[in-house]
Amino acid sequence: MTEYELTARAEQTRSAIVAAALRLFRESGYDATTMRAVATEAGVSTGNAYYYFASKEELLREFYARSQAEHAAASRAVLAAETEFAARLRGTLRALIDVLAPYHEFAAKFFKHAAEPSNPLSPFSPQSSAVRTAATSLYAEVIAGSTLRVNRDLRGQLPELLWLYSLGVILYWVHDSSPTCAKTYALIDRTVPVADRLLSLSRYRVLSSTLTDVISIIEDLRP
Repeated sequence: MTEYELTARAEQTRSAIVAAALRLFRESGYDATTMRAVATEAGVSTGNAYYYFASKEELLREFYARSQAEHAAASRAVLAAETEFAARLRGTLRALIDVLAPYHEFAAKFFKHAAEPSNPLSPFSPQSSAVRTAATSLYAEVIAGSTLRVNRDLRGQLPELLWLYSLGVILYWVHDSSPTCAKTYALIDRTVPVADRLLSLSRYRVLSSTLTDVISIIEDLRP
């Protein structure tokens, strides 16, 4: 067997384990699911499951990483077609909800762990740094490819601010019981133009002191 075939088989096994874990998390709950059950569901030995993932937390982090990669891929069309900041941000946030949509029924089970400050699954934890960096890089791309003109100091903070904005959208989506999560899409459509207008005003001197205060607060209170 060639090295390429071995790599492809390993990736296939990893994907099977992640898919099995997600099914069991949905059906039995995160706390009740064991690594042994995940291995059985995936058709691999328990030792093989532990070879790829040392814990259930690692499985969830892999899910988050794959979801982030899917989100970046799903955003490509709008980022390639649009130069207006609002259109790029709106399309990127809508793509995020599109990617997460299949997991809505059991999203609360996932995100209750992410909401615990000390949990490694928190989006602010050291263990989540790779996914966090990938997400903020995507929002940096949203800004860089746009015609947005913004206060220079604020521009450096903006990718992280947009990522925090996206976390707020996700939190709303978790609790959204409207058909096809229509209210979440409406939230995006109605708040993005407001954000766009506020950012456009940041160039004017009259707002400079307020923006300085906002940036200072962000830096001082960053988790």
